[in-house]
Amino acid sequence: MPRAPDKRLAQFIDWIVSLRCAKDRLITLGRLDSGVAPHTFATMPSVMRELRRRVSAEGSLPTFDPCLPRPALTPPAGPGWIHEIKHDGFRILAHRQSRRVRLLTRNGNDFADRFPLIAEAIEALPVKSCVVDGEAIVCDGDGLAVFDLIRSHRSNAVAVLCAFDLLEVNGEDLRRQMIEDRKRRLAGLLRLPHDGIALNETFTGDGATIYRHACALGCEGIVSKRMGSPYRAGRSTHWLKIKNPEAPAVKREAEEEWR
Repeated sequence: MPRAPDKRLAQFIDWIVSLRCAKDRLITLGRLDSGVAPHTFATMPSVMRELRRRVSAEGSLPTFDPCLPRPALTPPAGPGWIHEIKHDGFRILAHRQSRRVRLLTRNGNDFADRFPLIAEAIEALPVKSCVVDGEAIVCDGDGLAVFDLIRSHRSNAVAVLCAFDLLEVNGEDLRRQMIEDRKRRLAGLLRLPHDGIALNETFTGDGATIYRHACALGCEGIVSKRMGSPYRAGRSTHWLKIKNPEAPAVKREAEEEWR
């Protein structure tokens, strides 16, 4: 008579068969749930490595938040201040890291695609990295920045960055340096002209006189900045904004607050 199979051997064979079936089910479920063709998984490791590299590179960069001027009713008096025209546009921190350009608004939105001329200008700067603070503007026929033009999207292709500060260049953090030194470095960086970026001119002298003439020309107002001051994020007593009450931007803000 033939010998009966060993009971333990039969149990072991059943166990192996059950493992193989379970493995087949897992593979099938994984492919069905992912919705990705099987051959795609071969390329995933390289994508994951690149994703980790980009996240790590961005995480290692210092963060830059804008310095915000405090409102004032009248310009500061005395010789320790410089003054600039306040333009009506979008505040932008323009970041350059290698070939990558980001134009970040105060809300953290990237407007690089929205303002291509500015992005081209930042990419063309002769540096490996930089962070430029400025205002994206579109001007009318009289040379005044008009917010309705830049808000309409139709004129975004010709928007220009009116640059007024330099926070970082080639890995060097400039925020602790005096504003005069930062502006000198910025002027040197922008020595070659480009249609997408311009240096915001600085005025010295009596702030009240500069403010009066700026208002007469229809400007939004002026920003007065204390000489010798560093760049600090948030509201700063070193930067004061004095608005023209007749400017469209001021009237627009008043209407929005009333609503």
